[in-house]
Amino acid sequence: MTKVLAAGDRFVDPQLFVSALTEQAVGHDLSFSTMKTGWPVEPFGPVGGVREASGTEQQVLEALGDAEILATQMAPVTADVLGKSPNLRFVGVARGGPVNVDLAAATEAGVIVSYTPARNAAAAAEFAVGLILAAMRRIADSNAELKNGNWRGDYYAYEQAGLELEGATVGLVGYGAIGRIVARVLSAFGAHVLVSDPFVGREEADRDGVRLVELDDLMRASSVVSLHARLTPETEHLINAANLALLPEGAVLVNSARGGLLDYAPLPDLLASGRLGGVALDVYDVEPPPRDWPLFDAPNVITTPHLAGATRRTADRAAAIVAGDAALFLDGRRPRHVANPEVLERLEDLSP
Repeated sequence: MTKVLAAGDRFVDPQLFVSALTEQAVGHDLSFSTMKTGWPVEPFGPVGGVREASGTEQQVLEALGDAEILATQMAPVTADVLGKSPNLRFVGVARGGPVNVDLAAATEAGVIVSYTPARNAAAAAEFAVGLILAAMRRIADSNAELKNGNWRGDYYAYEQAGLELEGATVGLVGYGAIGRIVARVLSAFGAHVLVSDPFVGREEADRDGVRLVELDDLMRASSVVSLHARLTPETEHLINAANLALLPEGAVLVNSARGGLLDYAPLPDLLASGRLGGVALDVYDVEPPPRDWPLFDAPNVITTPHLAGATRRTADRAAAIVAGDAALFLDGRRPRHVANPEVLERLEDLSP
């Protein structure tokens, strides 16, 4: 019998892992234990040397026991947890990257770590397009004003009127799974899509009907800029005061990717000057932002609490991808989405 810990939370419930593994690991005798952390009602944060984790190392160790498989989204899988769990052989993380796992320690311990790329691509892309439309057409501001008893007819005045996507130039900073879906939707609206991404080739961009440009050229030409890059040391504050100053007057900026991609400090002045006509944000440099954050009082700023990936289908899909890789591992085959593939080379009992 193979022991499995399903360490879920308030989004990816432990039972989603249990159901998906039961369905996909056919022919294997599995014994489940479960634990549940408080995310997203309780914010994630650094735990024991890993970032963006929920719960404590002690909670994980007590629930894990001598389990061989751990399926989780947010539980901290630290060097200490790994060092005290000699039976653990596989960790499946229901996220786009296993940032709550000490990957070096897992690799040293011979533990396979899998993750779930693109599990929320559709949800995040839809949300980004929604933010773009909301900021371009003042949907959030006009809704709030009307609920407060103010009929803002002046929003129909020429100088206050919104922008259209048809014929607009929209720049996407990052062109991974989410950016590709956003580009496809924007193209259907009739927008001209520019892309800046050092990992994308011109042939691929031409095939998709988007134009590949350097970042500064994208900023100069785009009336809307939407961020979709991964956060790495190289991309931290990729969008900053210097390149924000290149934007056309009245441009709209959207960030539903990662807070660290954007330097938020210049935004209040850029909004006050009119360089930025609107900002829509789902992610922040500090989450949640402090109550006295200046952008809360700025005009045409839309703020949502890191919700871009929050759909039930995303949770179901993430659990299913983790279960699929765990089932391959149990079958003696190589999982599809492995973050530390060097471990596979040391496991002679796994076939391709």
